[in-house]
Amino acid sequence: MILLTGGAGYIGLHTAAVLIEAGQQVVLFDNFSNSKPLAVKRLEAIVGRAVPCVEGDVRSRADMDGLFDQHPVNAVIHFAGLKAVGESANQPLRYYDNNVAGTLVLLAAMQRAEVRRFVFSSSACVYGEPDVSPIPESAALRPANTYGRTKLMVEEILRDLHVAAPGWSIALLRYFNPVGAHPGGQIGEDPNGIPNNLMPFVTQVAVGRLPELQVFGGDYPTPDGSGVRDYIHVMDLAEGHRAALDWALRDPQEVLTANLGTGRGYSVLELVRAFEKASGKPIPHRIVARRAGDVPAYWGDPSLARQRLGWTARRTLDDICRDAWNWQRRNPQGFA
Repeated sequence: MILLTGGAGYIGLHTAAVLIEAGQQVVLFDNFSNSKPLAVKRLEAIVGRAVPCVEGDVRSRADMDGLFDQHPVNAVIHFAGLKAVGESANQPLRYYDNNVAGTLVLLAAMQRAEVRRFVFSSSACVYGEPDVSPIPESAALRPANTYGRTKLMVEEILRDLHVAAPGWSIALLRYFNPVGAHPGGQIGEDPNGIPNNLMPFVTQVAVGRLPELQVFGGDYPTPDGSGVRDYIHVMDLAEGHRAALDWALRDPQEVLTANLGTGRGYSVLELVRAFEKASGKPIPHRIVARRAGDVPAYWGDPSLARQRLGWTARRTLDDICRDAWNWQRRNPQGFA
């Protein structure tokens, strides 16, 4: 059985769908701080079976030990974490507590349960402002924000753990900007409150939940002045996690670091135009000041993931916008 911490969240749900359809048994663990129980019901409708979901806090030893006592877990995909760049600058202690301390509690529970196959949801934020794009895994690690520093700190903890306990098989997956939705439209990105990420903000403007999109920064050294990112379809990302899990289950007893990206960047304004085309809806937008901790442009070199995991992103920006719009138009209030 595969444990997905943060499994009721955006990426966790889509990964669970991919794993179940591949024949895996999964158990989800979530505190529902940025997800909703109804999302799990939607997942069950997609896969046609009940999906166990345990509510709890990854920072709680009692919750984690109880989970491993009750379920025959043999591998973990760790999604649980706070992830808003701007918020992390204002609430650093909360981010270190949840993202770093929570991971320590989880790893200690895994040690006690003798579970040593681990896939970590890291981030391209560990690179900070790169010297060159596409960014290889060997690039300098100099995160420009608190969120990225929490991810890098966990990566370093995992490398130290492997030195001390080389029987662990650990995949560190650095990815960029997940977007899109399940093609059936039953599940998608539905953050609580005002979205921190671009695509749900765009889709909520399109259905009238928000009046306009704020584009953070219009004076970056990019072709149109807006930030450039590697937008990856969430289904491609979910398949990348399945590939990393398959790798870990072969028990290679090493630490593998891999970018999951498309290998090219799109600007914020390019994405807005592509979404307007897919939806037939105008997206009113306004350029505002840059956001603390953001960098002008970055996208990843995914060639190592192709070589080591046999994975490559297959879906296009048009696919991303089509599926994101299909989700939002079918669910104008999200999971509410």
